[in-house]
Amino acid sequence: MDTSIWRPILYLIGFMAFAGVNAAWLGWAERKGAAHIQRRNGPKEVGPFGLWQPLADGIKLMTKQLLIPSGTDDILFRIAPILAMIPALTSMVVIPFSGNIQARPIDLSVLLIFALASIGMFAILLGGWASGNKYAVISAARVVSQSIAYEIPMLITVITIVMITGSMSLQDIAMSQQGGFWHWNIFRLEGGHFIYMWVGFLIYFICSVAETNRAPFDMAEAESELVAGYMTEYGSMGFGLFMMGEYLNIVVGACMTTILFLGGWGSPFGFMPGIWWFLIKIYILIFAIIWIRWTYPRTQIYKLLNLSWKILIPFSLVNLLVTAAFIKVF
Repeated sequence: MDTSIWRPILYLIGFMAFAGVNAAWLGWAERKGAAHIQRRNGPKEVGPFGLWQPLADGIKLMTKQLLIPSGTDDILFRIAPILAMIPALTSMVVIPFSGNIQARPIDLSVLLIFALASIGMFAILLGGWASGNKYAVISAARVVSQSIAYEIPMLITVITIVMITGSMSLQDIAMSQQGGFWHWNIFRLEGGHFIYMWVGFLIYFICSVAETNRAPFDMAEAESELVAGYMTEYGSMGFGLFMMGEYLNIVVGACMTTILFLGGWGSPFGFMPGIWWFLIKIYILIFAIIWIRWTYPRTQIYKLLNLSWKILIPFSLVNLLVTAAFIKVF
């Protein structure tokens, strides 16, 4: 294995560029997607089809003054937006985009991704608590309860995948699914019998949407209830870093779903390099996440938690037991 320090550094620079492009133009894609779903035009004035609107928004955010409201915890208030961005960016280091494009292969990369995701949750908690705003404090309490509720079925589903593949390395999990779409974990062929993992796929995808605080799971923001929740007091690049972290978390969640269930860079037809198939899959998932946000209404926090504790967790446990029995028998 290449131990040169320059490899992860160069990859990290590339990931920073990738993160910036995604944060900017996924925002444009979301605004355009929402407009078309709701039969509107969306951004169209700045550049063709409004394609330069993200640059105008970025310049506006960078030139605005960062105001620190009175009554806030100054240090935590400044740290929280950075903490929202760094874990998501660091997660990209261990994600294999193809068989030979990965900054640093790590045997326990699955565990590392979830550890970093938990730090991202702390960013929202600290941002809400440090703001000293009643809406932001309620938001901080909500994000903790939501994160705990949805991390449990997500982790149980990942344990199921680890049992099937026998590894906690994202590279090994993706490699075990090469050879055609019938090897993908969503409907994997093992020993002449199909393990139908579509239930696990649905559970994981729902949890990934909830973990990124996307509607209808955006209880931490809930503009109609909490103004903007933990971001109420943030402006300028504080707000910008929170938004970049959210969009990069969506990309990381789509990458993880692709690697765990959809064959990673595996091609269903055998043409085009693997990295292009990987990107196609993740952007299809991102489009689905955008579609869900602008299609389904926000629910109540109690119904949101009941969905996890009463439905997703029992189903994920049953899925785990059935998969363990299948592995034992066949």
